Amino acid sequence: MTTTTSPDLPTRIRRLADDSPVRPGRERWRSVLRTGTRHAAMIIAAVIMIYPLIWLLGSSFKPTELIFRDLSVLPTEWDFSNYASGWEALSQPFGRYMLNSAVVVAGCLLGNLVTCSMAGYAFARLRFRGRNMWFAMMLISIMLPIHVIIVPRYIMFQQMDWINTFWPLIVPKLLATDAFFIFLMVQFFRGIPNELEEAARIDGCGHPRIFFSVMLPNAVPALATTAIFTFIWTWNDFFSQLIFLTRDEMRTAPLALRLFLDPATGSNWGPMFAMSIVTLVPIFLVFLFGQRYLVQGIATTGMK
Repeated sequence: MTTTTSPDLPTRIRRLADDSPVRPGRERWRSVLRTGTRHAAMIIAAVIMIYPLIWLLGSSFKPTELIFRDLSVLPTEWDFSNYASGWEALSQPFGRYMLNSAVVVAGCLLGNLVTCSMAGYAFARLRFRGRNMWFAMMLISIMLPIHVIIVPRYIMFQQMDWINTFWPLIVPKLLATDAFFIFLMVQFFRGIPNELEEAARIDGCGHPRIFFSVMLPNAVPALATTAIFTFIWTWNDFFSQLIFLTRDEMRTAPLALRLFLDPATGSNWGPMFAMSIVTLVPIFLVFLFGQRYLVQGIATTGMK
């Protein structure tokens, strides 16, 4: 009679591992390959997206005649005078145009933060007749391109003698005309628990006190997102400012950059690229210090 002895535990584990269709070592290498491929694709995409900005920065230090003959990122000949000559190349110092942009941005920031937050609170927390209809009309206005409303706006502001002033750019922001930011605030206010509002009512607070003491302190991410987007969109705006600002001393930075282009006598590319970098610095700083609030604000409003 023969007896059959079962293999010991390590031998059984080794046999099970050999019989398994997925081996640990092979799976680990597949994971490493997938991760490496994903990271390589992201690096290539990042380089493609950031290359124009790096090329612009490098070209701002090149002589104008070498900018389009030398497409390398690092200049072969350094010319630091582009920044000084670009600052004084126009009829006004470039700082004047930067100051004009700052004034417009400050007015638009104040208008959007105050009026869009109040409108968002009204749509999210107040009960009034026709609320859903007005909210739907507000959302529909998002789809209206600016080219549709720019003509009646120009006629209206011309009759008010506001052309070549900053009022046509700032006053609409004081009237809660940016439906996107109202929708952003509505989404955020709807996410605040009702218990906070009910507790404030028990303490005798009305809507103004609830709005300023309860809602606004909890809406910092949404307010920061509104401020960042308003800053970037207003600072980079070219079309509206081109329509309403025609006098040289009233022009903003994007309009001043256009003055460097002259198809008749030749464009001054080096100083223009240098002033483009100067114009990008405020946007870079705002995005650098506000990125955390920007991501948090978008995530908490469910718009990502």
